[in-house]
Amino acid sequence: MGVNVAIVGATGLVGRTFIKVLEERNFPIDKLYLFASKRSAGQKLLFKENEYTVEELTENSFDRDIKIALFSAGATVSKKYAPIAAEKGVTVIDNSSAWRMDDNVPLVVPEVNPQDIKWNKGIIANPNCSTIQMVVPLKPLHDRYKIKRIVVSTYQAVSGAGKKGVDDLERTLNGEKNQCFPYPIANNCIPHIDVFLPDGYTKEELKMINETKKIMGDNSIKVSPTTVRVPVKNSHSESVNIEFEKPYQMEDLKEVLRNAPGVVLMDDPENNIYPVATIATGHDEVFVGRIRRDETVYSGLNMWIVADNIRKGAASNAVQIAELLIK
Repeated sequence: MGVNVAIVGATGLVGRTFIKVLEERNFPIDKLYLFASKRSAGQKLLFKENEYTVEELTENSFDRDIKIALFSAGATVSKKYAPIAAEKGVTVIDNSSAWRMDDNVPLVVPEVNPQDIKWNKGIIANPNCSTIQMVVPLKPLHDRYKIKRIVVSTYQAVSGAGKKGVDDLERTLNGEKNQCFPYPIANNCIPHIDVFLPDGYTKEELKMINETKKIMGDNSIKVSPTTVRVPVKNSHSESVNIEFEKPYQMEDLKEVLRNAPGVVLMDDPENNIYPVATIATGHDEVFVGRIRRDETVYSGLNMWIVADNIRKGAASNAVQIAELLIK
């Protein structure tokens, strides 16, 4: 027996990936509804070899028996339509930033804090892509050694900015003028994701600080991020430096990661084995390597974390939440 599922923002990069992931994971769907803006309405998309017509999202879209709605249409759409859906008995899993820091909305990564799903009031927030991939390997380490401080630099793919980001990479590689990013992304690393705030940090960096604390359920963790857009089509990479309260043995620490849900350990530098973007693309796991002790602080560690930002960083994480909901 399946459930009725709606996808809001169905024609976007994440929306199309929702469809793909639901199909791959054989999510039990009875009826599927696809919604998008007026501009995209009428488009046809395939799910399990059946053709579905995209409808325009309106205030009456949820007047039918829909159990779960996966939203990826931006914060403005989510702020307006998620409460409408929730009021009509739909559980919304929202991929935008609209509800992430709302105290009444759980912010969930299934490998990290699945228990938080229980207290949802109709809306569950999907975290930021760069936060998701960081907390998956960090949570089991935090449980064991207690994290005091995280310093993270990200190397984020253009697909994180949606189709317009991917188009801008191709455009600027051809020597044409940039339209999406503030500088040509070809041949550049741009230390600027989302808008700058008065303190000099960007909104993307603030998301990593606040969301990490909320997901890990620990406000004492200090996070110092620098988020950077790089000329890579897909999958984000992160250099993460961690300071623990407790000492660790390297072999034990690696064993914790080896057994961590959703983590793939790729750490054999002698044989050039470490994760890169092309390895992570198309997968739902988080890949971890370049693990080494940081001798400059007591119980410090460096690691390299790579994941597919459209899948684990967005669509797959939302579908995993949906799987827990129907369990």
